[in-house]
Amino acid sequence: MSLREKLTAAVKESMLARNAERTSTLRMIQAKLKDTDIAARPKGVDQIPDEEILAMLRSMIKSRRDSVALYLQGGREELAAKEEHEIAVISEFLPQTLEGAALEAAIQDAIAATGATSAKEMGKVIGALKAKHGAALDMSVASAAVKAALAG
Repeated sequence: MSLREKLTAAVKESMLARNAERTSTLRMIQAKLKDTDIAARPKGVDQIPDEEILAMLRSMIKSRRDSVALYLQGGREELAAKEEHEIAVISEFLPQTLEGAALEAAIQDAIAATGATSAKEMGKVIGALKAKHGAALDMSVASAAVKAALAG
């Protein structure tokens, strides 16, 4: 089942359960997906592939995390809680990301495979990680960990 089909099924399920908050967030995801599909049309693509949908979802989560920080700074806990709920719903459609020891092992494998020895060769290591682990990487976390591994 494609990511697009999972999203449609989740909307139907949420509507049947009469979960207004979840349905609202899922519809927001669908609207963003439709906008992204429309933006890709000049490139000759009717529907973006799952990899680009995952990137879109990560982007949505990142913007919500930024909003949460701003809302908390401004003392708007109720709006921060709403954004946190949206992050939780969006995260359901992302694959499990590599974390901790698994991420460190993947980075060490990529460093060994590329023969990188300094931070100047960070791009090679990131490229190897993307090729092998793709959707399972949170690139902001992975790049910071690669930088630390190459610096140390």
